[in-house]
Amino acid sequence: MTTHALVLTSSILGQQGQSIALAEHFKQRAAGRDDVRVTERDLVAEALPHLEAAELSSWQLAVDERTAEQRELAARSDRLLEELRAHDLLVLAVPLYNLGIPSQLKAWFDRVLRAGETFRYTEKGPQGLLEGKRAIILAARGGQYAGTELDSQTPHLKAMLGLIGITDVQVVYAEGLAMGHKDVAMTEAKQAIDGLVERL
Repeated sequence: MTTHALVLTSSILGQQGQSIALAEHFKQRAAGRDDVRVTERDLVAEALPHLEAAELSSWQLAVDERTAEQRELAARSDRLLEELRAHDLLVLAVPLYNLGIPSQLKAWFDRVLRAGETFRYTEKGPQGLLEGKRAIILAARGGQYAGTELDSQTPHLKAMLGLIGITDVQVVYAEGLAMGHKDVAMTEAKQAIDGLVERL
């Protein structure tokens, strides 16, 4: 069975970004597999605007009730949802900016975390509607934060993925990149990626 992987990059440093290097390594290893197909979306090159009320309200109307402008606004999210649904594996290459995720990645999540589309509210709380998908987080960080109170990024990403039903999440960390550990950290992270690709 073919695995369809959607790779999202969000580094403002382009090819100089270490999260981009991790994504490239994943793509190179996946290219060696006949049963893996990769789609990439660069959320910086194809930046989404911050979510505003007009776009949010367009989702809440029936299709035949939308104005031309509202149809255009809703189509932005609809395209991303269609792309996400078409893939089995989501790969997030994520730098750490001020202890959080890049705003470009948040703008993507703001459009795929949609009530009635990717999750629904029940009497017991929200229920994800995209169950059966997997995710890999490739986290590149200048400092060493994993497992500490300062790592708010990992729980945030896992919570957003869990909201839509993606609970099978693997995390690869490349940390201490600005602390003299870059070569070792990147080598170990790439080895971890190799293992994950082998098990796809």
